[in-house]
Amino acid sequence: MQQNTTTYGDAAAAPITAPNSGARNINSRDTAIAPGDIAVGVVIGRASEYFDFFVYAIASALVFPAVFFPFADRLEGTLYSFAIFALAYIARPIGTVIFMAIQRHFSREIKLTIALFMLGTATVAVSALPTYSRWGEWAIISLAILRLGQGFALGGTWDGLPSLLALNAPEHKRGWYAMLGQLGAPVGFIIAAGIFSYLMAELSQDDFLVWGWRFPFYVAFAINVVALFARLRLVSTPDYTHLLDEHQLDPVPVREVVGKQGGTIVLGALAALASYALFHVVTVFPLSWLQLYDTRSMAEFLQIQMWGGGLAIVGVLASGLIADKFGRRNTLGTLAALIALFAGFVPTLMDGGVAGQNTFILIGFLLLGMSYGQAAGAVTSNFLAEYRYTGAALTSDLAWLVGAAFAPLVALGLAANYGLGFVSLYLLSGAVASLAALSVNRALEIRN
Repeated sequence: MQQNTTTYGDAAAAPITAPNSGARNINSRDTAIAPGDIAVGVVIGRASEYFDFFVYAIASALVFPAVFFPFADRLEGTLYSFAIFALAYIARPIGTVIFMAIQRHFSREIKLTIALFMLGTATVAVSALPTYSRWGEWAIISLAILRLGQGFALGGTWDGLPSLLALNAPEHKRGWYAMLGQLGAPVGFIIAAGIFSYLMAELSQDDFLVWGWRFPFYVAFAINVVALFARLRLVSTPDYTHLLDEHQLDPVPVREVVGKQGGTIVLGALAALASYALFHVVTVFPLSWLQLYDTRSMAEFLQIQMWGGGLAIVGVLASGLIADKFGRRNTLGTLAALIALFAGFVPTLMDGGVAGQNTFILIGFLLLGMSYGQAAGAVTSNFLAEYRYTGAALTSDLAWLVGAAFAPLVALGLAANYGLGFVSLYLLSGAVASLAALSVNRALEIRN
């Protein structure tokens, strides 16, 4: 198939307070915080972050190769785009370390405010970038800097709510409450995919690539602002602060956590590897593959992925019920085995025309929801109380870095050069790593 190297974008530009001040008491309430109240903050916060995440991810596959890399053929342009996509995951742990220090010296509210405004600013700035045809290499350099800024800011968005929710939940419903934060992923994806699908269906290709793609980034900034105030409304209450203190959910120096429980961080990241590898194999990779090697309408395919997002929500909800009955680690291990089985069908389904591709998306999203629903915290419960807050954040950072950062780049590179069968092997390796990490963790628990 001949690659499209048309240059787009030639048209004119389209249209603190101190921790002990009264800030904590602005939204104080007299009642204790129930798990349901914490869950609302978790879902809102994660949905806004994932919306940002998927707006950039979808644009990386469908927009940036033509807008920022018109000098390369479409495959090379997409690989370049995915390389910049990965930068956020490299910067995220650095952001976590620095923002943890900010929280220790100032307050959680100040940290969240700085991080979320930085995230929103970097995101909206992407929408204002001149294209390669106007700025040349500086456009690419600016895109990379802003992507690093997004990842750095994401490191500061950790608020401890998921850990607090899991610890504050009833003993027999830990799996149910643990999955609530994971609902943010499919919710954020559905909204992002819906906006892109609408714009691609209603605009000409030229209009979409000149100015239409920029609109979702403006929406992401607005959602971030709303989410910021929703989260601050919760975390600024004395009751929330009391619960955090009660569970020792405060940051400690990263060096101390890594020195004392570095093994738990690694095991926690590897235990969730199957989920994180599958994450991009069913969301970002198919968009890039079909854009290059198929004639399907991307607007219509995004709608199929939205249906998949709905199944992922069902899967996340189901994972909570299953985990409470059979155990979170058993659930995660079983799903890793099912993902390994699913990996074997990647070539058949992706080469199976519309019906096969739709089946791949729907089954993949369902497995993703069930697995991802319990991916957070299956091993992090092993952290000592004083290390749980920082340890959980670092575990999440490492899981994203190892499992998801380079997944679109690796999957597309392997598929384009060696065939879809190597995508199966890539996904299988993530599942095997998860099963191995869960087995090691179980052996360590038995020994101790």
